[in-house]
Amino acid sequence: MENQAATHAFWLAGRRTAGEDVLEVTSPWDGRLVGRAAVPTEAEVEEALAAAYAVREEFAATPAHVRAAALDHVSRRLVERTEEIARLISAENGKPMKWARGEVGRAVSVFRFAAEEARRFNGGEAQRLDTDAGGAGRLAFTRRFPKGVVLGIAPFNFPLNLCAHKIAPALAVGTPIILKPAPATPLSGLLLGELLSETELPAGSWSVLPVPNERMPALVQDERLPVISFTGSDKVGFQIMDSVPRKHCTLELGGNGAAVVLGDWASEQDLDWAATRIAAFANYQGGQSCISVQRVIADASLYERLVPRIVAAVAAQVTGDPADDATDVGPLVSEDAAKRVESWVEEAIAAGAKLLTGGKRDGAGYAPTVLAEVPAEVTLSCEEAFGPVLTLQSADSEEAAFAAVNDSKYGLQAGVFTHDVQAAFRAHRALEVGGVIIGDVPSYRADQMPYGGVKQSGVGREGVRFAMDDYTYERVMVLTGLDL
Repeated sequence: MENQAATHAFWLAGRRTAGEDVLEVTSPWDGRLVGRAAVPTEAEVEEALAAAYAVREEFAATPAHVRAAALDHVSRRLVERTEEIARLISAENGKPMKWARGEVGRAVSVFRFAAEEARRFNGGEAQRLDTDAGGAGRLAFTRRFPKGVVLGIAPFNFPLNLCAHKIAPALAVGTPIILKPAPATPLSGLLLGELLSETELPAGSWSVLPVPNERMPALVQDERLPVISFTGSDKVGFQIMDSVPRKHCTLELGGNGAAVVLGDWASEQDLDWAATRIAAFANYQGGQSCISVQRVIADASLYERLVPRIVAAVAAQVTGDPADDATDVGPLVSEDAAKRVESWVEEAIAAGAKLLTGGKRDGAGYAPTVLAEVPAEVTLSCEEAFGPVLTLQSADSEEAAFAAVNDSKYGLQAGVFTHDVQAAFRAHRALEVGGVIIGDVPSYRADQMPYGGVKQSGVGREGVRFAMDDYTYERVMVLTGLDL
């Protein structure tokens, strides 16, 4: 890997390219220069786009073993360079090392899953058509084919793994991809390009371009990019979708994850486990995860016993230097992000919310915070906090708890702490979310399962196999005159 303080080249159609301008990447923790990312010119972006469009048919015809081998290679190299890459993630993102290492491990799995899927995807499905007299002697054979070049737009909060979730499924199905990493955290995405450059994938099948946000509308509009996969805010995501109504868009837009604690989750051990998990996953990544715990809705019968456990567990979170292995909670991505969280908490307190712990900002850092009795109309109740802030409320019944979860414009994931299998199935039926996690927080994600939301949490699904389906379409061939 290049020296972190040096300029990191971008990857144009698979080759290292220096560009003319640079983007400086600084640490959210101490402001030091982490590195510089070369920025492509408009001509270089056009060159990458033209190369991707030109190679699309060749790449689609690439044997599965070639694509799988490339994906396996990236997975292995991520393992070999785990510590180095984790330190890069931590430096540019502010993520504590324990979470940065976990992110590298997840990216390892994403590329491994993609390699496995590349080997078994698209074997084809045969369907006899002589079930009707008009189909005598006919057989339908259906395979999936790429919709076209993918534009993948990744966010800052998982600068490696969410780039992996764009790139790996595209390469697995044989469709070219242009990846645009977040401007705050481009270095991890550029490092993925370095690993991909060690493979035998055809030139043009992938590019990693840190294009400035203000230059993205033209790229989004380009007709040679029929598929857009975006992870980020709902405001930007729906603006993209509205601007290209004839394109296929997959949008993962965030949420305000709720953890429901039902009345049967009542033993001392149960409550301690729930409090520990809630505290950890309200604050991991500095709360900058779309499935972090933002709301706790606990049955009234156990609310008073649960609250002090949660407050104590949150207050025990270790804050500080993300490079320190003991740190649980690092800074937010920027001081502006921390100021926004601060203003939302202050608004809630002014409206009558009770501050139980935290509520203090130090530069880009914000102390893990717990609030109770938060009025429904304040911003913190309605929007995604994307910071280390947790709100608590009680519910008189299971129905009331589920209704509180659904009383949101978001619907990404929810956690339900219960031992009751019937209650688990009732939750699965009632909750208007993309995923229901039983016995744990909403923050659990397995990278091979379908992942996405409803309402303003997005459109479509990620998860390697499901993204591969999203990037392709069914094409049927009918054989005639067969002796079936």
